[in-house]
Amino acid sequence: MTFFDFGEGIDNDTKFAIYGIPWDYLTSIKLPNSAIAPEEIRKATSNIALTTELGDLVLDLKAVDLGDVKIKETDVEFNLRVIKEFIRDIYRTKKDIIPVMIGGDHFCSFPAIKAVEEHFEKKSELGIVIFDSHLDFYEEWDNNVYSHATVSHRVYDLENVNNNNLLIVGTRDIDIPELENAKNEGLTHLNAYLLGELGLEKYIENIINFFQDSNITHLYISIDIDALDPSIAPATGYAIPGGFSYREMWKILRELAKKFHVIGFDLVEVAPNLDLQNKVTRNVAAKLIVELISFIKRKQNEKNDK
Repeated sequence: MTFFDFGEGIDNDTKFAIYGIPWDYLTSIKLPNSAIAPEEIRKATSNIALTTELGDLVLDLKAVDLGDVKIKETDVEFNLRVIKEFIRDIYRTKKDIIPVMIGGDHFCSFPAIKAVEEHFEKKSELGIVIFDSHLDFYEEWDNNVYSHATVSHRVYDLENVNNNNLLIVGTRDIDIPELENAKNEGLTHLNAYLLGELGLEKYIENIINFFQDSNITHLYISIDIDALDPSIAPATGYAIPGGFSYREMWKILRELAKKFHVIGFDLVEVAPNLDLQNKVTRNVAAKLIVELISFIKRKQNEKNDK
């Protein structure tokens, strides 16, 4: 099954390439099973309406679903190579396509971001925003530099990423070592509690200003489902209270897509084995993906109309 019954082949007018990384070997606890999330989120779309909230027709969004990367569960180096090559093949087919990844644990975002960043030519114009209840900024976790608890640090370590173009949003569960790492590196993170103090509009303004102050025009967006409150999305390994509502996240993503050119995004850490019977977390994930695609498509249409 494909996401919303999208086609499986890229053609000249394809704008978005959806793909899954069914891999959660580098999660830090055994409870969640996010490896099955790509397929389960696809299944959830069979019961979701074929229009977006703003009235766009889902099947007119020019998206395809290329299936899953063929990973080997415990072979990290192999998976890093094969994920990178998978995304390179997408770009070889169509240079200006927008990759959309469904994970998998959050470490899946690292090779995805790395491949997109390497492909994008105007390095100084690219920003990365990570929505997460955690910093995931450990240098190592359990004596391993590769973990979903180190993913933000591995992204930060990329040659063209620094404290002026990487922002982590929605944090509310930060451990001492990663907080110290962030302070030492001057990494900016926008804590979730500030939403209540500033209000949504000002909170969004702070995100936008961070990137505009660095002359960023393009964004990669990574969404850990635990950025949302667990009352909205309970199916995640780390259910931390105090997160975004669906509507707040929807609004933030809409405004970012208006202000910047989003060249790729991912959604990770959904654990279907922990979901409610009504599959609410899978539905939330599927809705956020298709709504963000529609926001990006609207931005593209505005550009073409000028």
